[in-house]
This record gives sequence, C-alpha cells and structure tokens, in this order.
Amino acid sequence: MAFSRVAFGFLVTAFLSATLSLANPGLGFGWGGGVPGGQFGAPSYGLFPQFYQFSCPQADDIVMSVLEKAIAEEPRMAASLLRLHFHDCFVQGCDASVLLDDSATIVSEKNSLPNKNSIRGFEVIDEIKAKLEEACPQTVSCADVLAMAARGSTVLSGGPSWELPLGRRDSKTASLSTSNNNIPPPNSTLQNLITLFQRQGLDEVDLVALSGGHTIGVARCVTFKQRLYNQNGNNLPDETLEKTYYYGLKSVCPKSGGDNNISPLDFGSPVKFDNLYFKLILWGKGLLNSDEVLLTGNGGNTMELVKAYAEDENLFFEQFAKSMIKMGNISPLTGFNGEVRKNCRFVN
Repeated sequence: MAFSRVAFGFLVTAFLSATLSLANPGLGFGWGGGVPGGQFGAPSYGLFPQFYQFSCPQADDIVMSVLEKAIAEEPRMAASLLRLHFHDCFVQGCDASVLLDDSATIVSEKNSLPNKNSIRGFEVIDEIKAKLEEACPQTVSCADVLAMAARGSTVLSGGPSWELPLGRRDSKTASLSTSNNNIPPPNSTLQNLITLFQRQGLDEVDLVALSGGHTIGVARCVTFKQRLYNQNGNNLPDETLEKTYYYGLKSVCPKSGGDNNISPLDFGSPVKFDNLYFKLILWGKGLLNSDEVLLTGNGGNTMELVKAYAEDENLFFEQFAKSMIKMGNISPLTGFNGEVRKNCRFVN
C-alpha cells in the first residue's frame, strides 16, 4: 500500500511539472534542443512545438493567412521568405538579427554582400508581426515568425511540413561582418560549402537537402555571370553547363550590364517545391556554381545524395524537413536572453 502511494505521488508530481511547463511556456524542460539544463531540476529553456499553445494559440493561423495572400499575389515570395530564415540562422543563430534596420546602435545585415539588393520579404514579415501584436501583444518573437514563415512558404509551394520547435527570442544586435563571412556565396566550391555548413553544425546531408530549397525562387545574373563568360579565369564558360541551357542564360545575362536580370533556379517548375532541382543538376542545368558543385565538386559525398533526391522526391522532402529543423535550432536565444521585439526592424 505504502509503495502504491509513493508511486502515485510521483506520478502526480511528474504530471504537475509537465503541466506547469506547458502552462508557462517560458519554462520549457529541455524539449527539442536549445540550451541544456543546469543543476538537477533547473529548467532548460529549450525550443518546443507547443511554446505558444496557451499564450498565442492562433499564431500559426495568423502567419498562414498573411502568407497565403502574399504568395498568391507573388509566388516568388515563398522562396524569398525561406531565404530570409537561412540568412538569419547562418549569422548569429536564428535570432532575427537579419530583420534589424540601421539605427544609432545597429549596423544592419541588410547591406552585407549576400543581402544587398537581393534579400526581400520584409514587408510580409512586418504584416505578420503587426497582426500577431494585435492578437497577442509582445508574445511571438520575430525569430519564430521567420521560422514559421519559412515552413509555411514551403508548404504553400507544395513542399513538406514539419513539427516546428518554437521559443526563440530576438537579438538586440546584428553583425554585418558575420553576414559577409558566414553565408555561402553562389560561386562557392564544394569544400567551401562544406566548411561553411560545418561551422553551423550542419553536415553534407543537410547541405544537399537545404540546397534543394533552390527548387523555388530566382537568382540575379551577377550570381552566375562568371559561369557563362569566365569560369576559370580563361574567358571560357563552365564546361559542365548543358549547351541549350547555356545559350538561354546568355540571352538573359549579357557579358556586361544586366546584373539584376533574374533567372529561375529551377526553370522547369520555378514556383513548385519538388525534386526537379536535383534532376536539373544531373542534366547540366543547375543555375549557380554552388548548385553544380554538389554533383561535380571534389572532396565530398554529395554526388550520391543529388542522385538519391533526384530519384526519390519523398526521400528529399523527409530530409529537407529534418534539416530545416536542425538549421532552425542553430544557437537560439531562449529563456531570459534577448527580447521579444514589438517591431521586427528595431530593438525595443
């Protein structure tokens, strides 16, 4: 009898602590990664999918309603929002530093080489945030808005969904230099890509799967011009480019000028999230050098992965979802670190 009372008491305590951690989303007991816990019983402020279950249960519905409208008006916006999350996470972790404008204390990442004249989607994030502030003031962070917008954009383009850990907080700083140094450039070699992904705790499987995000969106002529006119400093095109594809690109991207002309990263289905991107790489029709080297680069096992994802779309979707969760978990601010910005462009 005494034993069953003890066991019952233990169960009640376990149940209450689990319920408490749900009811107070600030006290996540290490669910879904994040910062590891301290001493026995000290809460670890991890990320977990139910973070807004009580404080803002309608958060994802609000995000999706704004996205549906924005992507219906301009399908390319899905890729822009996916890229925003990526360009955020690779700098100081997923902390919405990329959204900060220049101010007295902030040098914005929006002017870094990878972002200048190309990063976009800020107005959509502003609209989502304004609606969230109306419904649940100072509750949902801008960093979580970016993560939810990336998932929603993938789903609305026909791609996979995933259970998204939440509870990131927003940075009070930005880093122009880290943005310049950590985001993989379009002319990267394979080794360069592997190194930059490893720096974030991401492996070759993540590299190839996340590159598959290029199944939607466009790139500017300046990012692939080198491949058309001077790939190896010898005034010759990249020999891996399929001929008719090469001539088509030349008509969009002249040798001089036209830097901001755009070309789809996956010309077969530019607004549909599918595995055609990988098939195009196999056919010599990948747009960027960083796409092409996944097949032809030295020093990695990426070629096998490109072939596997070209053959099996479900395999790609499954791994893309896993790798997006992993990327979204890069160095989040949790607990009492950072803040929840009222306006994503400025610190409070």
